[in-house]
Amino acid sequence: MSKYKVFRIKKGKISYLIDKKAFYVIIALLLCTVGIFVVSTGLGEMRITPLNVMKVFFGGGTEMEKLVIQTFRLPRIIVGLLAGIALAVAGGILQGMIRNPLASPDILGITGGASVAVVGFLAIFSDKNHVLTVSIHWMPLAAFIGAAVVAFLVYLLAWKNGVSPIRLILIGIGLMSLTKALTTFMMVLGPIYQASQANIWITGTVYGSTWRNVGALLPWVIILVIITFVYARNINIQELGDEVATSLGGRVQKQRFILLMLSTGLVGGAVAFAGGIGFVGLMAPHMARRLVGSAFGALLPVSALLGGILVMLADLVGRTLFSPLDIPAGVFTASIGAPYFIYLLFKTRNH
Repeated sequence: MSKYKVFRIKKGKISYLIDKKAFYVIIALLLCTVGIFVVSTGLGEMRITPLNVMKVFFGGGTEMEKLVIQTFRLPRIIVGLLAGIALAVAGGILQGMIRNPLASPDILGITGGASVAVVGFLAIFSDKNHVLTVSIHWMPLAAFIGAAVVAFLVYLLAWKNGVSPIRLILIGIGLMSLTKALTTFMMVLGPIYQASQANIWITGTVYGSTWRNVGALLPWVIILVIITFVYARNINIQELGDEVATSLGGRVQKQRFILLMLSTGLVGGAVAFAGGIGFVGLMAPHMARRLVGSAFGALLPVSALLGGILVMLADLVGRTLFSPLDIPAGVFTASIGAPYFIYLLFKTRNH
């Protein structure tokens, strides 16, 4: 057992076993996340040194530095971090549940369902001045409902004496195409300015994020991620196959449904405030698997950190490399994710 570290909560009632190598990888990625967070906060049209960024974090710095960091940069960076974590964990759940490294919220149409709902939400509840007439805190609920509708349809249409992983992914691909068509249809019907805004949002961007966005997204992601980490042992059992999982006492169909709902909630929250950032749910879990193996006790935390890093870096490149333009983060995740998906496809085919 010296190879593992054990974490116990509530006097041993809840225990968490993690490989020591994975533990060190998680610590390294945490430090990397903090470093990127600080550096990203200081970069932009007004450059602020990491030391001055830290001063602002602890209440110091000039008034201008406080304004730039606290009002403009921190909210979008935090939203990007949270969205990356949510999408990566959702992707890890789906890949484990379906037992396919090509599975992701994008491929199953869950991201598309959330996108349709949010575009509809913006169209229905925006006035002539493009201002929402209802609280933005309802947007995650709209995204969750859209994602949940698609998830229920995937689950229902894939059901045949139970839900098999291959049927889930085939039905998901079909519904993904349908949600894209519906989103395009709504954009064509709406005003030109709305179509332009929706197109940027669908690509995936954290531009214009506020502390209200952070306040709505933070508890949503934290609660669902914690539940997912606790529930991770069921994903490990499911990877053994339905027959083995059932023989070990696992309620496969119930667990599969709960896992699908957890991933749906995470995707809904991320899409509501960061748009349809693509490929993070595909890349991050696969990268994590190469670093720490396939045990989900380690895979999900590493995926979460990698997802946050990917989105923060994509947003950093988008707002600094092409300044004064602000390129959506989803452009850069897609430019990396598309060739990575092709690489995974060929690798899977060769095996």
